[in-house]
Parts: sequence; structure tokens; C-alpha cells
Amino acid sequence: MQEFQAPSLNLLLVLPFLIVAGWATLLMVVDLFIPEDRKRWLAWLSLAGIVAAFIQTAGLWGYNAGTFTPAEGAPMLLVDNYSNFLNAVFLLTGFLTVLISVNYLSRTGLQRGEYYYLMLFSISGMMLMGMANDLILVFLALELLSIPLYVLSGFARPRLDSEESAMKYFLLGAFSSGFLVFGIALVYGATGSTALPAVLATIGESGALGLAGAALLLVGFAFKVAAVPFHMWTPDVYEGAPTAVTAFMSVGAKVGGFAAMIRVFLMALPDLGDNWVPAVAIIAALTMILGNLVALTQQNIKRMLAYSSIAHAGYIMIGVAAAIGSDEGVSAALFYMLAYLFTNLGAFAVVIAVERQASQGLLLDDYRGLARRSPLLALALAYFMLSLTGVPPTGGFYGKFVLFRAALEANLLWLTIVGVVTSVISGYFYLRIVYYAYMYEGEGEVTATPALNLAVLLAAVATFLLGVLPAPWYDLARQAIFTGTQVLAGG
Repeated sequence: MQEFQAPSLNLLLVLPFLIVAGWATLLMVVDLFIPEDRKRWLAWLSLAGIVAAFIQTAGLWGYNAGTFTPAEGAPMLLVDNYSNFLNAVFLLTGFLTVLISVNYLSRTGLQRGEYYYLMLFSISGMMLMGMANDLILVFLALELLSIPLYVLSGFARPRLDSEESAMKYFLLGAFSSGFLVFGIALVYGATGSTALPAVLATIGESGALGLAGAALLLVGFAFKVAAVPFHMWTPDVYEGAPTAVTAFMSVGAKVGGFAAMIRVFLMALPDLGDNWVPAVAIIAALTMILGNLVALTQQNIKRMLAYSSIAHAGYIMIGVAAAIGSDEGVSAALFYMLAYLFTNLGAFAVVIAVERQASQGLLLDDYRGLARRSPLLALALAYFMLSLTGVPPTGGFYGKFVLFRAALEANLLWLTIVGVVTSVISGYFYLRIVYYAYMYEGEGEVTATPALNLAVLLAAVATFLLGVLPAPWYDLARQAIFTGTQVLAGG
């Protein structure tokens, strides 16, 4: 019997993950000693942990190493610019979400300590998604990401729509996890390994078994990013969950799914690209078409932004489909995810300001006269809507520009046309909100607290900088391409 050898582990390389997960665990203990009327203290403590992890992530920029390496095996965790870039996105998502949550939770009677450490646990799962170099770890990271979100979706209990949101997300999430696990099992059967470098070495000769595994992996990831036809959970979950949770989920869960999808398909399954690239392109086209067309008919802004989120998953998938044929595919997708982070969270911050008690104030008609009630919030909302549409000078415009350029380089002209046409269509439902805000009179209180105003300001400034000075940020996305890590992991 061979003696067990523990994997080698460099804790410094995974310190950002350990800070977030450890901080969440610590907050669980601290929460026991904080009075009920002081639970917002946990928000500021959460921000401290997020900032500490972000500083450590920035310090790891340029590292290209693996850790948690079994004997005679490949490292299960990779720390490279790809994972560091995505970790920064996840941590920024958490930072802005805490800012827009703290007063929202108090106003809606949901100020409970577990909100913050559940969010931190979910962020730690997202960080593992980008670092995972083994399919087993991908699955574990996905569950660590998802389970706290199932709970957070039902955080507004006993509100029926929130409980329904949590149940739908849990049941369909468990169902999609089954597809992912079955896909992992088939890939293991075809290659004899779950390590991505070993899969890369043998998947090209695996035949139908490997193709079936790749197909099921695509289904599992497509559910997590809310791509058509695996999107049906999204509108109901987004509408029923507390708005701050919806904001967090719309960015964090989506980017987490793409983090693993890009790593797995481009690092382990490029030899099957002739098969999965057309499938991803078709899913991207269907996702953009359905998301934008159905959003046209929505009267609830959370459902409209849910279908908007579906459509933006399609735009990011353009980069995934183009990555085999263009060196710019991955960097374009990463830049778009960064721009989407600030734009979407900024839009949701304004939604939270307009929303009233018990989910009131979520209809488009509630935005009538917003420019008179709160001129600066209306201006910020208009700018975020322009960015989601893809109008310059915004981060959303440059994000779509580099995505479409990558698609053209990969000879995906038809997919580029679909993207452009659906972007034009999206202008109707995005700018309709701006029209209501500026062209009508309306009543209703706007709750704009200092923390929320800071989140809106940070999101607006970041969206502006990504649109006006995109070069340095896109250069960071280019540096995040993991070609060098693939060689390291394989060798």
C-alpha cells in the first residue's frame, strides 16, 4: 500500500482567499457579541477584510505559480494574472455591494449579521473558481459560491417571493450541479484524470465520451452564468431576492461562472474547440436575442435588469467563442466583466435608492420625475443605462468594441452582427427609464445615504474612466491571459 503524501501548499499564494474565508469565519464569532441594534458594525468589518484581501491580491500581480500540488501531480490551484484579475473583480463586487447594502438592510428590517459573512463565503468560492486547476476543485468552488447565495436569496423571509426565489434557485442550482458532476465524471472516464493539464494532454483522442463530458460541463456553466436556454431561474430569483443580493448575484455569480468556464474550456479543452466553439457561439446569439427582446416587455425594473443580465452573459460569451481564433478573446471578455461590474452595481444602487419598503418602488413608473427629486442620482442612472447600451464614452461601449473586434478576428461575423443589432434593441428599454426620469413628473421618496452615494460615485467614476481612458485597464486584461501558466501547469 502506497503511503499517503500530503499535497505541497504555499499559503502565501492563496492568502487573499484565506483572508476572505478566514475573515468570514471570524465574523461568525464576532456576530455573537454584537447587539441586535449594532449589526451594521459587521458591514464595516467586512469592508476591512475585503480591503486587506484586495491589497494582497494586488501584491501578487505578476506571479505565475501553482500550489496545493499532489505527489507527482499538477498543482490544483494556480495563481497567475488571470486569477488575480478576477479576484480583484470579485473583491470590488463585494466592496460595492456592502456599501449599497448597509442602509438598505436597516430600512427593510433585514439587518442581520449572517448577511455579511455569507457574502464573504460566496466571494471565497468565486475566488477559487478562477484559481482552480482541477475539475474537482471547480465543483467544490461552485458549491461554495452557490450555497450562500441560496440562503441570501431567501433572506427576506417570511416574504413569500423571497422564499420562492430561494427555493427555485436551490432546486435548479442542484439540478445544474448534477450536469456538471456528470460532465466531470465523463471527462475523467475519457482521460483518466481531473487535472486540467492531464485533460489537455489526452482529451483530443477521447472520442465521443470526451465530447459528451464537455457538453455537460457547458450546460453546468451556462446555468451559472444564466445563458439561454438555462436562464429560466433568473427573472424570478432576481425579483424575489432582496435587491442588494440581486445586485451581488448579477455580477459575482456570473463572473464566477465565466472564470471557471474560460479556464476549463480554453486551458483543458482547446483540442475540442471545433465542437464547442459553434455551440458557445449559438448559445451566445440566443442569449443576446432572448435577453434583449424579453426585457422590452418588462415593467418591473428588477425583472428588466434580470433579462439585461441574461443578455450581457451573451456578450461575454462572444469573447469565449472568439478566444480560440483570436488572441484578444479572453482579454476582451475580462475587460467587459470589469466594466459590467461597475455599471450594473451602479444601476442597482440607484434602484435601491428609489425602492421603498416591502419591495415597493420597483416599477418603471416609479422612476417618473426622478430628475426633479434627485438630479444627481438621475444623472448617474442615465449614465449607467448608456453604458449598458454601449454608448460612448462609457466602459460598456469600449467593452463591446473589443468583444466585437475579437469576434471579427475569429471570423465570427454573423455573431458580431447579432451583437450589434441586439445592442441597438437594448437602447429602447434602457433609455425608456431615462425618458421617464426626465420627461415626466412623479412623486416618491428617494433614500440616498452617504454609503450608497459613495457607491454610486465610485461606480460612475470607474465607468467613465473605463470609457475615456480604457488603454491601461485593457492592458491589465491582456496581461491576465494565462498562456504562461498553462505551460507551467503542464510542465
